[in-house]
Amino acid sequence: MKPRLQTVHRSITRSGLTLGTAALAWLSGCSTPPPPVKPPPVKPPPVLAPAPVTVTPVAPQPAAAKVPEKIAAPSGPTSLARSSKEYRKDAAGHLYGVHAHRIYKGRMPPMLEAVGVLNVDIDQKGSVKAVNWMRAPKHAPHVMAEIERLVKASAPYPVPKHLSQVTYTDVWLWHKSGKFQLDTLTEGQD
Repeated sequence: MKPRLQTVHRSITRSGLTLGTAALAWLSGCSTPPPPVKPPPVKPPPVLAPAPVTVTPVAPQPAAAKVPEKIAAPSGPTSLARSSKEYRKDAAGHLYGVHAHRIYKGRMPPMLEAVGVLNVDIDQKGSVKAVNWMRAPKHAPHVMAEIERLVKASAPYPVPKHLSQVTYTDVWLWHKSGKFQLDTLTEGQD
């Protein structure tokens, strides 16, 4: 009988385990789920203060090693003229260089649209300080305005190295095409 008893005992134990497992499964289905877990708040990384800067003092240089400061040189060309008459050539050359596309090539025709005589005041930096007509072509105010515009737009002029300022005079020979020659550098007239 003993073997039979062992078999019955095994069968009851198995049944009990199965029944216990079923009961636990049924009970676990009836329970409420736990609340969701919230992640902890994220803290921003700490702001680090900048590292202190240490400045190492520089030993003073001996007087002989110091480089003297340079005075700002004029940015434009320099004129070595010692009179307004000499400066007139430098100014005319400057105007011809700046407005090369407006220069009348060859000898001017006998009939011109306008002829005017203009004084131009230049300071020690080559800037135009004033323009004054000695003989204005008043019959052609558009020519007068254009000549004044060309003169002012051509600054800076050559810096008069030997003169604190200069007033030069030149004769403007104006062709109806809008091109010109200056008397200082003219190729003549037919």
